[in-house]
Amino acid sequence: MAKYRLVFKKSVAKDLKKIPNKDIARILERINTLVGDPKPQGAIKLTNQEKYRIRQGTYRILYELKDLDLIITVVKIAHRKEVYKNH
Repeated sequence: MAKYRLVFKKSVAKDLKKIPNKDIARILERINTLVGDPKPQGAIKLTNQEKYRIRQGTYRILYELKDLDLIITVVKIAHRKEVYKNH
């Protein structure tokens, strides 16, 4: 299976500033696993959107897949209570 390339929206840096340092390492580790398997067990396609969601503890990582270009774009990272607001 071909490896995907990770791309982050600029707003993701802002999202990470709101998350405690102890959780950031695990979140980034989880994101890196997407390179080998962009639709891991537990990934859910969001209704009426071309985005997927994976969980890391109480945080959710939203991302878009471009299968033809082999690109994963991380769109948003937030606490589960906040992640779907205005998105």
